[in-house]
Amino acid sequence: MSARPPVQDLARSVYLLWGHHPAPGRSGLSVPKIIVAGLELADAEGLDAVSMRRVADHLGVGAMSLYRHVPGKDDLTALMVDAVHAEAYGDDVGAAADRDGWREALRHVAARNWDLYLRHPWLLDVHATRPNLGPHTARKYEAELRALDGLGLSDVEMDTALTLVLTHVAGSARTHRAATRTETDSGMSDAEWWQAVTPALTQVMTDPDLTVSARVGSTVGAEFNAASSPEHTYTWGLETLLDGLATRLPNRPRTATRAGPTADGAAPRIDRP
Repeated sequence: MSARPPVQDLARSVYLLWGHHPAPGRSGLSVPKIIVAGLELADAEGLDAVSMRRVADHLGVGAMSLYRHVPGKDDLTALMVDAVHAEAYGDDVGAAADRDGWREALRHVAARNWDLYLRHPWLLDVHATRPNLGPHTARKYEAELRALDGLGLSDVEMDTALTLVLTHVAGSARTHRAATRTETDSGMSDAEWWQAVTPALTQVMTDPDLTVSARVGSTVGAEFNAASSPEHTYTWGLETLLDGLATRLPNRPRTATRAGPTADGAAPRIDRP
């Protein structure tokens, strides 16, 4: 069981996030420079590569000098996450709400978060159950809640609906990252792997109790040339969530259905009756 953090340490972390930084050192070292160095390491090598010593080496300073500005990795990670969240909507907290209808607004929210995970996959390794309390995260939350405001949902329902969408995006992005890593590590594309295993699988999978799984598995394989498609799961799952949310709305407004990333992260337009 970890020690309970002192209240003053929690308050200090909040002030740090909101720009109450120590003055730059004689070498020019500052909190923003430390954040940038942490981001460069995380984007290149993953979150595990980010340590106070590695960041110090990256900046060409002694590790102890970092602690005068940032108390430790937890605070640095929080600062990095908040900095990345500024990329979602910039300063425009109305970016999602200004879309054509609530469905398009939530598709925009989903797409912006998908893009964040593609650019910064290490975000998927930040396992925080309590919210980041930084200014950019607060503005991101504001922008995303505005996509749901005025639809007749309670405040708690708005927060829950947003959480469902963001959790779905994160899960799909995590699967996408795993598939990409598997291709890289194996040196074999999903299509090549599927073509290699299909003949043998057809011969051995003859159990009469496996008729449904054999049919569905072969159909999926033929459709995607792989055992699954994270992009399809993202698209289909998001639209299913939006359909479900529509049943909770008093007026159930109707808009066209268009969403979903491609393998390279672009969002095609998908029309459905």
